Amino acid sequence: MAAVVVSAVAIAARFVWVFPAGYLPRWLVPAIRRRDPAPPWQWLFAIAFTGIRGVVSLAAALAIPFAKADGSPFPERDLILFLTFCVIFVTLVGEGLALPLVNRALGLAHAGRRERQEERNEEFRARRRALEAAIKELDRLTTERQAPESVVRPIRVAQTDRLKLVDHRNDGDARHKKLVDLGDEIEFLLIEAERGLINNLYRNGELKDESRRHIERELDLRDASLANLRSAE
Repeated sequence: MAAVVVSAVAIAARFVWVFPAGYLPRWLVPAIRRRDPAPPWQWLFAIAFTGIRGVVSLAAALAIPFAKADGSPFPERDLILFLTFCVIFVTLVGEGLALPLVNRALGLAHAGRRERQEERNEEFRARRRALEAAIKELDRLTTERQAPESVVRPIRVAQTDRLKLVDHRNDGDARHKKLVDLGDEIEFLLIEAERGLINNLYRNGELKDESRRHIERELDLRDASLANLRSAE
């Protein structure tokens, strides 16, 4: 009976602590609430439910001395060890095995996938707005500085193409996805072709190391930018 009571208290204490810790700072401090809105109660319930005890609890119990300073046995040491093992068993095995069922009941089975999708959509919306802002700024600068069409047109085409590419990466159209993947593959191959030629020129003494590193940096940035876009899909 003592093992049941202690295990129940240990589990309940986690719930009593997690929910106030999750909500109180946001209720009391508006700045925290604006910067980091309160999570759904299902998330906090899952966090509280996964309050598994293990090695730390066992180490603390085993650290209890066998005897007190006066040489008498430490009172109830065996009972403390037994209760510690019971709490570990209940939380590690019981809660651990029940966790998938709890997650499904809370609707969290695919929460990670949904969160990644939301972050991906948010990122592509930000990319689109940034490109639209750049195109609007280009129009303003064209008028303000009376830039000739020969200068503005290539920039406008490049920005417009980037905007179309962002839309195609995020519109869910299978045909667009196939074309984007083909374009990415070709771009990677072109980067490798440039990198191979630059390295050959350097090995043959036709290019200084400083110049090689400058070009390599540009190629690396193009490679990283493309890889970053693909990882967000």
